[in-house]
Amino acid sequence: MEHNTYHPQSRRDFLKNASAVLSTAFLGFCSNMKLSAAEKKKPRWELSCRDNLLAAFDAKTCWEAMDQLGITGVEASAPRRFISNSFFHNEIKYDLTNDSGLEELKRELKKQKKHISAFLMGNKLEGDLNEEIKYAEMVVNACEILKVPAIRIDVYPSKSSKEDFLPIAINACKELCKLVKGTRINYAIENHGSVTNDPWFLDQLFDEVDSKHLGLTLDTANFYWYGHPLKDIYAIFKRYADKTFHTHCKSIKYPEDKKNTQRPMGWEYEKYAVPIDEGDIDFHKFAEIMKTANYKADICLENEIFYRHKTPEGRFGELKREIDYLAKVTSI
Repeated sequence: MEHNTYHPQSRRDFLKNASAVLSTAFLGFCSNMKLSAAEKKKPRWELSCRDNLLAAFDAKTCWEAMDQLGITGVEASAPRRFISNSFFHNEIKYDLTNDSGLEELKRELKKQKKHISAFLMGNKLEGDLNEEIKYAEMVVNACEILKVPAIRIDVYPSKSSKEDFLPIAINACKELCKLVKGTRINYAIENHGSVTNDPWFLDQLFDEVDSKHLGLTLDTANFYWYGHPLKDIYAIFKRYADKTFHTHCKSIKYPEDKKNTQRPMGWEYEKYAVPIDEGDIDFHKFAEIMKTANYKADICLENEIFYRHKTPEGRFGELKREIDYLAKVTSI
């Protein structure tokens, strides 16, 4: 028969063992605290969306729509007569053609704790340049009053070849940049279509205009849409990350045998466009590239396929999922 022998613990041993237990508990507590902090980490950049998305589902006001999506920023359209209401889809109408209307909107933005992260112009640089300057002057004035940091612009020909359009674009952009000299406002050319998705054109334009106020609205899907292989996309992002003043986030999911080939421009976009959390573009990589470039502006969702959902609930579910995904990948 075995006998259990009791060995009394010395005071020194007791304190030593108690200290070890407390240390283990404290380390576990700290680990849990770190995990909790990581889980609560906020996105590095303000999250925003295109204004047209705010009317895609049932919300009484644009502010309510932004709250439901979990964003504080919006890219607002700036049509030529600049009575811009596409993100105010309730009964309130703001006249942005005069300072009084702009001041009223400024007060409402402050009250709602929201921001216009960029205005979107629809430029026609091959047309009357004086008219383009007048158009831009209205938008720049609105930016100064509302503290909007970026103006997304179109640099796209309607009739000229890419080569013939380049000097026209250079001259027009030089004139536009004169309007914002000495301000914190920047023009952000969207890479889209057959011209500004071409690095050759962008490099020539940026070099010749040579202004710190001219950069990019970096559209994550459009370079891919243009035909650039997926393996080359991230190098293009890096190439222009330090010239980026605004973003459009969307994605495409091409068949495996097409991802890393040079495809025809716009090939089967309607068929293969998908939400950003389902596509080929790695937004974790994109976020790291922008972080390395010290990007400071907003991360803006653009969804061109929400209409596939026939109900407001379906459209909201997709947009909310995409915003939550952006919040996750940008919490770095």
